[in-house]
Amino acid sequence: MSAQEPPRPPPAEPPEPEPGGRYEAVVPHWFYCKVTDSRERWVPFSAQDSERLEEAHGAGKDQEDVVVATSGGRYDVHLRRRQRVAVYWEEEVSEVRRCTWFYKGDKDNKYIPYSESFSEELEEAYMIAVTLDEWKKKLESPSREVIILHNPKLMVHYHPVASSDDWVSTPTEQGRPRTVKRGVENIAVEIPNGEPLQIDHLVFVVHGIGPACDIRFRSIVQCVNDFRNVSLSMLQAHFRKAQEQQQVGRVEFLPVNWHSSLHSTGVDVDLERITLPSINRLRHFINDTILDVFFYNSSTYCQTIVDTVASEMNRLHQLFMQRNPLFKGGVSIAGHSLGSLILFDLLTNQKADPEEDEHSAQGSRTTSSNGGIEEVKEILKKLELSEYCDVFEKEKMDRQALFLCTENNLKEMGIPLGPRMKILHYISSKADTQVSANYPQLNYKPTIFFAFGSPIGMFLTVRGVKRIDPNYSLPTCKGFFNIFHPVGIRTRAVLRETRGARALGTVPLSPVQFDPVAYRIEPMIVPDLEFEPMLLPHHKGRKRMHLELKEGLTRMSVDLKNNLLGSLRVAWQSFTRAPVPALEAASTDTEAEAETGTEKQPDTKPEEPPAAGKEEAPLINVGRLNGGNRIDYVLQEKPIESFNEYLFALQGHLCYWESEDTVLLVLKEIYQTQGITLDQPLQGSQ
Repeated sequence: MSAQEPPRPPPAEPPEPEPGGRYEAVVPHWFYCKVTDSRERWVPFSAQDSERLEEAHGAGKDQEDVVVATSGGRYDVHLRRRQRVAVYWEEEVSEVRRCTWFYKGDKDNKYIPYSESFSEELEEAYMIAVTLDEWKKKLESPSREVIILHNPKLMVHYHPVASSDDWVSTPTEQGRPRTVKRGVENIAVEIPNGEPLQIDHLVFVVHGIGPACDIRFRSIVQCVNDFRNVSLSMLQAHFRKAQEQQQVGRVEFLPVNWHSSLHSTGVDVDLERITLPSINRLRHFINDTILDVFFYNSSTYCQTIVDTVASEMNRLHQLFMQRNPLFKGGVSIAGHSLGSLILFDLLTNQKADPEEDEHSAQGSRTTSSNGGIEEVKEILKKLELSEYCDVFEKEKMDRQALFLCTENNLKEMGIPLGPRMKILHYISSKADTQVSANYPQLNYKPTIFFAFGSPIGMFLTVRGVKRIDPNYSLPTCKGFFNIFHPVGIRTRAVLRETRGARALGTVPLSPVQFDPVAYRIEPMIVPDLEFEPMLLPHHKGRKRMHLELKEGLTRMSVDLKNNLLGSLRVAWQSFTRAPVPALEAASTDTEAEAETGTEKQPDTKPEEPPAAGKEEAPLINVGRLNGGNRIDYVLQEKPIESFNEYLFALQGHLCYWESEDTVLLVLKEIYQTQGITLDQPLQGSQ
């Protein structure tokens, strides 16, 4: 069930009708059956979708089949077949039911709707009972169960109990009774109002390794559903003014699945033959998840992965535009874990517009992994071998063919030794820094690229890339945000000497990071400068309380240590000082000066780093990869996560789907491109 808007509170039960009272028809509500682990659960459509279904049902009874788009256009309901079908991804078809009467289930006390035909029988019996004031009506369900209408407040469903002779058993009202309710307003169920019809932006989300995307082993579809639901609640909380002015609708998030296509190539059968029988479950888990990293580093399977991701995003975009012809918003992409690396490689190999190509090529001259798809003439021009362009053009040599060339091939083409060595060196350097693949082109230009828990920095380093040129930007995407799970900064105590006085302070050491897969990008652009990533403000403003408490206690302990050290120093000097009256006044002045410096030190020193950070942050040049803006953003840790960083390492890599802070950053950056800002800037944001 999607929680797009605050659920409507169940209305009060209707008053009991008087004898011979007036009958009022029940108001139906539409439900669909969701099957999870072989367990059925009936979920109500939103109030908005149910009204549209009921309207179509009343108008299209005589038509062959009426199709109604529901859940923001992600599912179609075929009224005649009573089926709910996913539009953008593969999913089991769900049964749909027009519900008026319900009974309480045995296992989880959830109300289950009766079939539509039996509900009509119940409603007819109820109408007669109310009109004639004749109760104690007994009906038998298709499964030979008994329902008794005692009065408008008490209606009971009995299981049939067989007698000792099963052949002559008849349904009786002996057995465990179950409550029967009429109308959805009388059962405890949350019914969302529905999603805004206006779609402002489209975001494609690519998953990482394996078929499961979070600690609960849910699919990418389920995780993206959570991300979308959180975004709707964040829009209501932080963009209320823009919503009231109808400037903001919602952002649509669509999942992109590549894992199933990769593992349908027959590679699983090949792996099964060579997998050892010991620790069977662990080996199968590794084959299904961890090996995806090795597949991506194989030129054969890398091609399958990038083809699947690109074609799936193009297919989804085309289908979305067909279903939303009035959509004028932008498109962004987001990747989690390995999915972010796939998108990064795909984006670096997109063709820029002619007017942008020159600028993009400037960055690629010094960033070997970010060259993009260069034509052979451009490569030769860069190697100062333009005079051989005609030779390669005569041989119809494109970039892919060039990378397959050997020294003998170049020799047969008549290329001299010197130019031959240059070309071979260029080919080998490119082969070392990026998997050889023919990267497809996207049908659109992404506005922003969001990377969650991304290993991009690590993979670039392993490929031999030590530095990203500050002038480099992705050819078709101007925004890039690298978001990862909390870091804390380990510090060590040091003694600082100021004007002859010593004070205890702290200096930052290496960051503590809970997400074991995520790596930073900015140090590859600015390797000579040490600075922290941008701390994402809490979605409710300020820092989390335990972080503020931790910082306050740290400052307090430093102050106490400084004061104690200053007092001990003064006492030691007074004990060891020679009794020379002439020097006493001067010494006292010096001590007072030093003591003043010592006392001021704890007051000002802990406050200097934040002030300096605020002054220096805008001055840090992190290149053009994100349009000159900061790239690395870190979430704030939760209170329980601060106890043991190792215990929460895996959870830290899978926490992004339900993170309000992550979702709010995505929404803020997306709507900022449209000139729409938060109702109130969050404290700590820049």
